Amino acid sequence: MVGKVLGIRDLDQFSSRRSSVYVDPECEKFFELPLFIAASSNDITTKCQCWQFSPGKEPALRSFTEIQQLLQQGKKRDVKSILRENSWPINSPIRSQLWPALCAQHLTKQNMLDGFYWEMVHQVFGTTELSDKPIMLPAFVDATHCLPYHLTSTGRAVADRIVNVLGYDCPDITYSPVLYPITSLLLHFMSEEEAYLCLAGLVGSKEKTFINQTKLQNEVTWKTVMQIAKKHTKSAIAYFQRICPSQKLERVFMDWCWWILAGLPFQHLVRIMDCYFHEGIKVLYRVALVILNLFHKECQSNNEWSPDNIKNDIGNALIKFCKKIPVSPAKLLHAAFSIRGLSTQYISRIFIKTEMLLKSRSAFNSGSKQLIKSRSSDNLPTSQSQVNIQMMSHTLTIRELFTLWSWLPVRITMYQPVLLYTTEEHGCSLTTFYVRVEQHEPTLLMIKTCNNEVFGAYCSSRWFERNVKDDKGQRQAYFGTGETFLFSLYPERAKYPWVGIEGDRDLGHSSELFMAADSKMITIGGGEGQAIWMDENIRFGKTDSCKTFNNPPLCPSGDFEIRVLEVYGFVGI
Repeated sequence: MVGKVLGIRDLDQFSSRRSSVYVDPECEKFFELPLFIAASSNDITTKCQCWQFSPGKEPALRSFTEIQQLLQQGKKRDVKSILRENSWPINSPIRSQLWPALCAQHLTKQNMLDGFYWEMVHQVFGTTELSDKPIMLPAFVDATHCLPYHLTSTGRAVADRIVNVLGYDCPDITYSPVLYPITSLLLHFMSEEEAYLCLAGLVGSKEKTFINQTKLQNEVTWKTVMQIAKKHTKSAIAYFQRICPSQKLERVFMDWCWWILAGLPFQHLVRIMDCYFHEGIKVLYRVALVILNLFHKECQSNNEWSPDNIKNDIGNALIKFCKKIPVSPAKLLHAAFSIRGLSTQYISRIFIKTEMLLKSRSAFNSGSKQLIKSRSSDNLPTSQSQVNIQMMSHTLTIRELFTLWSWLPVRITMYQPVLLYTTEEHGCSLTTFYVRVEQHEPTLLMIKTCNNEVFGAYCSSRWFERNVKDDKGQRQAYFGTGETFLFSLYPERAKYPWVGIEGDRDLGHSSELFMAADSKMITIGGGEGQAIWMDENIRFGKTDSCKTFNNPPLCPSGDFEIRVLEVYGFVGI
């Protein structure tokens, strides 16, 4: 097979670039998909019609060079629009560059230099040669969903090796059934090393969620999808509830991601991945909603999907329906991105609310086998981190650190706290604060006043976002997400989460004023008051009740003088 799978008319252009970075000849042996060239088709053992070239006039498509320039300029919204609107053919060579570039945006580890992956392979297996013997997969892989997507036996062995190395490098991954299928997809368009780096970026991303890595995250996700579906696909949900008990409905949503990954044709899946690698798991949420609506429509007009045929196994029927979905990839995505009222903040609110509910239930039902224990209690900071904090911190005791740890989002507890900025060492300057802190996400801001009160905030977004401009070129006054929360440790010990977690109703703009900053001040929380405000010299501040967090003033006097400010970030082990 010739390099990546290409259409016939791409062949001349491709053959002149075989030695370039666009194509890795080592990938050729991974696939058993046909090239649809008569001379080679006899050697193909598994044929996939989705790779056939459809003749006809095609619209002008954007090039990778254009997208790369936008990525370098930080114009993520422009990139998002291009990815949504440009239906590159399944055999387009653009993905050999596009997908690695999209995933590289999310890479947080800075030590992955050239050769890093192969050093890890040698460390894990003792050699870089691919063994003929089967490789035992990590425990976090779901053996029933190791979808190969037409990879040959060699390609599957490579996928096995990548997943093993990732598991070795990321020991905090305890349950991630979608990781293997995504590995298989990546190998269709890039080399083994590039595929690993892409996965490392997706797994390590702090800004967006791509791949669930624990059973708790997996449960929170499918319950979030179910809650969103109850609002955005009401007719479909009402129909399913009429023909099956509610318990079976939950069972259906437990497998929601397999409607997409195991059900949809390959060409649909690849186009979804174009957007997913940039925007994150919310793309899959949208696609799942469209699938539900389309399936419901077919159930009303097609006897194949009559209640008698599907009521005993709606989940399996959904996957069968997806295999012959009656819309093109372009129409599927257009419908997905046309759903209104499905903002990132709305999804975040539902997700956080569900996560907090599961965590609180787990705390009261630790013996129940049906509930999953929060990793916040299992995945405490390492002993060395605790020692470092004891030695350096003027605001935290170990007991208070553990209290804060129990309040953090579960995925953040997989990282270790590191002191980024302290007025004791780095001085009282907002400029210095930004230099040392602004690129980190999330951060934990700790204030100790001259009256020994201790309080602060978990800040979900980078402080650098104070410089981000909207579509009109204006800097946004407030930024952040609903994961931001306030807390008090002394004299009161309390957490004040975002008010939006408490319900789905629209609370208005004043309830979403999470973070604000400029050269003169920092603010956290707003709406009829500021929960935390500090001046440019990080000397004086004030605290009020605010609508965003519905908190009382964090210290009795309201006004305070800062004895020490500390800011913590989170890094991998």
